[in-house]
Amino acid sequence: MNVPRIAVIIFWLVLCLPQVQPAYGQTDGECVIVLHGMGRTRLSMGLIEDALTAQGYRVWNASYPSRSAPIETLAVEAINKGLAFCRHPRNRKIHFVTHSLGGILVRYFLQDHNISELGRIVMLSPPNHGSEVVDALHDNFFYQTAMGPAGQQLGTDEHSLPNELQPIPGEIGIIAGNSTSDPWFSPIIPGDDDGKVSVERAKLDEMHDFLVVGNGHTFIMRDATVIRQILHFLKSGLFDWPMKAEKIQ
Repeated sequence: MNVPRIAVIIFWLVLCLPQVQPAYGQTDGECVIVLHGMGRTRLSMGLIEDALTAQGYRVWNASYPSRSAPIETLAVEAINKGLAFCRHPRNRKIHFVTHSLGGILVRYFLQDHNISELGRIVMLSPPNHGSEVVDALHDNFFYQTAMGPAGQQLGTDEHSLPNELQPIPGEIGIIAGNSTSDPWFSPIIPGDDDGKVSVERAKLDEMHDFLVVGNGHTFIMRDATVIRQILHFLKSGLFDWPMKAEKIQ
């Protein structure tokens, strides 16, 4: 048997072998839009992005100017960019993972915009009913300068933007912290809190699952347990029960 004939046989054997699917087959065709919080950048969500990518998700994680415009403007500009990235011919679902203000952007966007490919939404420490910190600092010049227009919209008043938003579609999982990272603010926040948002004010009536973890607002997105729970919710629509501190009845 000469060498060319051996090469032909090997070629046909390889051609006839079953195609091996990538390890991330279950998430192939799914994209995640990652939105950071107030005053942060995409780097704050870097560990989450890495974990999602390792699971096979296509991920959009970009900085947006959170302190330069009101929520109405930030939501449309940032999320439309994420959707343009995610609306690839192979992507069947588009999920969201957000921190703090990022969750409010998603809620605002979904008031008037339909996302036909909408999958699941995980919110970390969202001020879904505002924050007492904003109430206390609303008129402070330094706060106004540092946090910009969006920072003025997150109070607890019934007419604040978060409290005027209507329920949104999608399967929503919320993770709140009960270990303060900003102890100087905790005394003005009723009940358990993460230093900026109370556990109760993070909740939504339409949420599918809710989890409380022992972490603070500033670094909750870097917690290994939180990241594992994000991945679990995106795949199953629920958090991992053995780790849960609170379950919706």
